[in-house]
Amino acid sequence: MALQNRVTPLGQLEAVSAKGAWLGNRGILHDDQKRIAAPWRHKAWVTCQLEFKGRKREIFGEGTYSELFFLDEATALAAGHRPCGECRRARFNEFKLLWSQANDGMVSPKIADIDKLLHAERAIKTGDKLTYEALMSDVPSGAMVAVEGEPYLIWHDKMYHWSHQGYDEPIKLPPASVEVTVITPRSIVKLFEIGFVPQVHDSANIA
Repeated sequence: MALQNRVTPLGQLEAVSAKGAWLGNRGILHDDQKRIAAPWRHKAWVTCQLEFKGRKREIFGEGTYSELFFLDEATALAAGHRPCGECRRARFNEFKLLWSQANDGMVSPKIADIDKLLHAERAIKTGDKLTYEALMSDVPSGAMVAVEGEPYLIWHDKMYHWSHQGYDEPIKLPPASVEVTVITPRSIVKLFEIGFVPQVHDSANIA
């Protein structure tokens, strides 16, 4: 039976068999029956490589963090996860540099400060995802929006319905003046605006 460790853009953990492209960490979320007992345990939500230096892990093992999985980096960023500073050092450095430039020009912010702000932008105490409203014209490629509760990726002037298996055929974007619900945290949306490009599943790159 699939474990409840596949992450949606809305940050929810679901039990599906689809394989992910990235590994995630929010702390020890599971109990001794490998059931999810909490939506997070700390504010440093990271996205890691599936393999790193030959390390082997038991999924949802005792006393170690709960392994989460994402369709792609766009999904991880929408949920509020940022690159790991160990196994994805180059991407982490790029993220941290551009984040400081995009968010009020903060000079060399500590990653703990970024994590704290991201947590305030993504998490509600109930475990639900924090979103915000914006005009369609202000949502850059790479961000995700919710339409009738369903997540959609904005990608190269088209919109793609998200699933754990990939993206559906593209549809036209809403008019620029339409207000939409943005899933991706606001400070990460600002990264996309200045050129940070997320890795996106191949199903959104063949249309």
